Amino acid sequence: MERYDIDKLHSLSCESVAQRLGIKVQHHKALCCFHSDHTPSLTFKKNKFKCWSCGESGDSISFVMKVLGKDFLDACRWLADEHNVIVTSFTASEDSTVQQKPFDVSRYERFFERPWLNEEARRFLFDERRIDPRVVRWCRLTSWKDKQGVPWLQIPYFNREGKLIGIQNRNLIKGAEPRFRFPQGGGSISLYNLPVLNLLKPGEQFFITEGCSDCWAMLSAGHKAIAIPSATLLTKKDVELLETWNLKHETTFHMFPDNDAPGERLFLQLQKVLPSLVHHQLPQGCKDFSEYYLKKITA
Repeated sequence: MERYDIDKLHSLSCESVAQRLGIKVQHHKALCCFHSDHTPSLTFKKNKFKCWSCGESGDSISFVMKVLGKDFLDACRWLADEHNVIVTSFTASEDSTVQQKPFDVSRYERFFERPWLNEEARRFLFDERRIDPRVVRWCRLTSWKDKQGVPWLQIPYFNREGKLIGIQNRNLIKGAEPRFRFPQGGGSISLYNLPVLNLLKPGEQFFITEGCSDCWAMLSAGHKAIAIPSATLLTKKDVELLETWNLKHETTFHMFPDNDAPGERLFLQLQKVLPSLVHHQLPQGCKDFSEYYLKKITA
């Protein structure tokens, strides 16, 4: 795993990590999970944590190591999977002399020329998520099974010109780990559904979603949308693209943040880049737009 991959995991909000671990956080404080605590003494600030009673402290990676009892690599795997952070590769050895193969676009392009969905993929997309078949075709989603017979949904990432730049594989077995798998090299995965920018009209509503699933739901609801990685920072290049598009085309950006603290923080982060970003509140009981979309079409 490369140094910059580790830095991405180090930079994750420790408070967000704690919440994903099931720890109740209020006002940046929680009951310490490292000793018998009756008054919240565990505090969070950016990517750091500290208990003012027992003295435990560290960053997002060491927090996962301590709470889940994992070693460094397993903690990184958990963080990358849980937060949908793209990392180059996990190897049995962290020997820096081992050269990682780059993402081979030519090897994967043919998989998306004639996308094919197995039974598990069709059930996930059409029965469980109720995604419009036209959206599935537009996004060129396909599927495959590994040597152990595990079904995966294969999600391609394209640049604005429609050139394949990365792939994300999603495990279709509920509760199975890992939830996501990436080809060696990973490719460039950040903003999802960039080709839709070519279809936008000046002043048209444009939605920013958190993760591919919400993007599919938003597209199925009849809106134009892109997705950003879950709970991660946008790259400088992505920020520049959104800023430029906003200035040149007077696009109105909209967002339904996830109904939790990390979702609201993500909205505030994006609003700093896009001051005109419009906040839409999800109804009580809907954790994300995908769930809201399902409730609307089944009502």
